This record gives sequence, structure tokens and C-alpha cells, in this order.
Amino acid sequence: MAQHTIMHVDLDAFFVSVEQVLNPELKGKPVVVGGKPDHRGVVATASYEARTFGVHSAMPLVTAARLCPQAIFIEGNYRRYAEASKKFMAILADFSPFLEPAGIDEAYLDVTGFESLHGTIRNMAVKIKERVKNELGLVASIGIAGNKIVAKVASDHSKPDGLVEVPAGQEAAFFAPQAIGKLPGIGKKTEQVLHGLGITTLGQLANMPLSALKDRFGIYGEYLRQLARGIDDREIRPPAEARSISRETTFDRDSTDREFLMATLRYLAERVGADLRENGRQAKCVAIKVRYGDFSTITRQRTLPLSVDTDEAIFQTAAELLRAALAADGRAVRLIGTGVSSLCEPGQQLALLDMTDHRLEKLNRAIDRIRDRHGFTAIQTGRTLRLRDFFPESAGEYNLTTPGLSR
Repeated sequence: MAQHTIMHVDLDAFFVSVEQVLNPELKGKPVVVGGKPDHRGVVATASYEARTFGVHSAMPLVTAARLCPQAIFIEGNYRRYAEASKKFMAILADFSPFLEPAGIDEAYLDVTGFESLHGTIRNMAVKIKERVKNELGLVASIGIAGNKIVAKVASDHSKPDGLVEVPAGQEAAFFAPQAIGKLPGIGKKTEQVLHGLGITTLGQLANMPLSALKDRFGIYGEYLRQLARGIDDREIRPPAEARSISRETTFDRDSTDREFLMATLRYLAERVGADLRENGRQAKCVAIKVRYGDFSTITRQRTLPLSVDTDEAIFQTAAELLRAALAADGRAVRLIGTGVSSLCEPGQQLALLDMTDHRLEKLNRAIDRIRDRHGFTAIQTGRTLRLRDFFPESAGEYNLTTPGLSR
């Protein structure tokens, strides 16, 4: 198989960096994005200044505050990050059409043969870093290798503001001294098991007898050893079309307040509806997610007779599901969410004698235009206005607590 050249481009401390572009006074200071330390939630991103105190992503905010009490804690705003991500991906697309986003702040590029345009692939990487810095004010780290797994580890190895190129044939040597936790896909549990087997580096994993790994991990053990040797035949794939759209939030305090829960559900349903329409899609299935104070979680869903994209249709279905769930279990709720799936192209036949759905579609699109110009909270239902007493507002929307600040 012909040798490819893959580039992994990763923005450093992305959420924090976006905040620092908007507020330069934050530069050089320990900053944590994810929420306030007296609220529930986890660290989404920490600046490198905060990381020197042991703060890291997914850490509870209260722990981060204990480790770095002088840190500046920011709620964060997904809309700002999504806008920066869109511009970042557009810059990458200018360099190669073979682009695979791997998250909001990272992507793979197949740059095979692009030496003729830039002299060398390394020169190409330098140009990407310069454009990201000059146009967005952000810093990117880049790994270059013959496949995705090595390029990913190389970009992580070079952070912050790094550029590492692993020549063909040097993959195993580059991996050998790396800790096993550096290999994407190895979680904490797998890492603990490997440590129990005396394996702490990728070199040791690569040289482990295949029979021993397969006895412990099955076929996954063979895959692990292959990756540890820097072997990866995955191709660059364009982003797949979304199969579902969802929103959720965790409350600062568990709640049994039905009106508050319904108001939150309404807001989440409106965000889902707006996303659905922005993507030019409709949905035939509506679902809810409820997590209680003891972390037990339920999901409920309903398939609709016709596809929908209006806020009202999504909310009414989700509300019926939530009422039934709350009636069956009166425990306090920690997290609530709603989403849609079974997405399809719009164009269902309108009922001849009932134009209600058609009017709602026109109304939602008019509301979308207002919100695009003035912010999501610029126009609200009476139900969601109540949320002003519970959630802070910024940039025209409520700042909800969401896992990884993904929404």
C-alpha cells in the first residue's frame, strides 16, 4: 500500500485560548473554563499556567479550586467556541480537501503529495500554524507521520505550540519510550491492567507476546499491540452526517420543582429545534434523558407519525415523556436532557385542512432570524423566562452546565 502522509492539527487549551483572545488580560494567568468552583461540574479546559498546579480536564471544579485557588474560573460559552472551530476548520480546508475533524479543536489532514505546493510538508505545517495564529489568535500543535495514530501522539508530544515530524520507518522507535497512557484509546482501566502486567511503555506493549495479550484482552489485545508498534491503516474520512441532535444540563442542586424542570426542558428543546433547522433536517424520534441524585439514569423515547422540526412538536413530545417519568419516580433530578434522532430531509406532506404545523414552521424560522441577530434569549416563551433566576446569561444565551462544555 502506498505510503501516506498524515497531519494531526490540535489547538492548544482551546476554550481558554478563545477566552484569552476575547479578553487579553487573561493571558499568562491560571484560567479554568467549565464553571464556577462553588457549582457542580468539571474542568473543560485549563490554561498551561493552571496545569502546573495539577489541574486537568474532567477534574471536578471544586478540586481544581483547591489545587489552584488563585485560578480564574469561567463558565464558558459553546457558541463562541463553535464559531472559532468553524473558522479553524475552514483554514485547514484551504490546505487539503482530505479533512477529518476529530473534535471541535482538532482534525486530521491527508497531505500526501502536497510537497509540490509548499516545498516540504513541514513548511506546510508552519504555514497552517501561522494562519491559525494570525487569523484566530490561537496556537496549534501539529504532528506529521505516516498514519493517524502516530500523527496524533506526535501532536500531543509537541504541546504547546509544537511541531513534530516522525519519519517513515521511525514510528516504533518514536513510540517505544512513550508511556502507555499516551496511546489514544487506552483508558484508565486498561492502563491499570497493563501496569499489573508490568507494562508501562509502548515499547514494552509492542514487544509483549501476542498470546499473553490475547489471553487478557481477546482480539483487542492484538489491536493494542499493533497500535503500540505505530501501525494504523485507518483512512482519512470526511465528517459523517449527524444521526442525532441533543442538549442536556446538570443542575447545581438536585431538583423536584416540576415547573423548573419543564422550563429547562423547553429551553433545551428550543436549542435542539434550532440546531435541527440549521442543519436543514427533520426528526421522527424524540427522546429525554433524566439522571437522579444517585446518578441512576433513564432514557425514554417516542417515534412520531410524521417528521418534525418545530420547537413546539419537540417540546410537547419530550414534556409528555418527562411527565410520565416524574410520575413514576419522584426522586430529585440531577440532570435533564432531550434530543431527536431518525433524521431525514424536510418535505412531509401538509394536512390539507390543518395549517397549524405550517404556521409553526414559519414562526420558528422568524424566531431563528431574530436569535441569530440578537442572541438566543432575545425572544423567549413565558416558560423559559423563569430560567433567568437560575442560569447566568452571556452572549445572548443561558450558560448551562454540560459535560465537556459540548453544548
